[in-house]
Amino acid sequence: MAKGASPEAIRSALLAEDRAAFNLAYSDALVAVRESLDLTELFRMLERWRGRAILQRDPEVFRRVARRAVEKITGQASPENEPLALTRAKASM
Repeated sequence: MAKGASPEAIRSALLAEDRAAFNLAYSDALVAVRESLDLTELFRMLERWRGRAILQRDPEVFRRVARRAVEKITGQASPENEPLALTRAKASM
């Protein structure tokens, strides 16, 4: 298993505001595994969230990534003091 790929490691590396969404996605994936007996979607879900957790390990780096994404999408820079939640919404992150 890749470093940081366990559900516990992923969840702990996420920003607090993303943990509930991770819990729901993980729970839904486990239900799907029980029904299909196929772990593929569970592993895909964990890998998507692991990527997000890697970005979020350092909240300041994540803030800069979100601001760059907004600038690429909108062509305008986000204000330095803009709340991260608003920047993320603009970037669909």
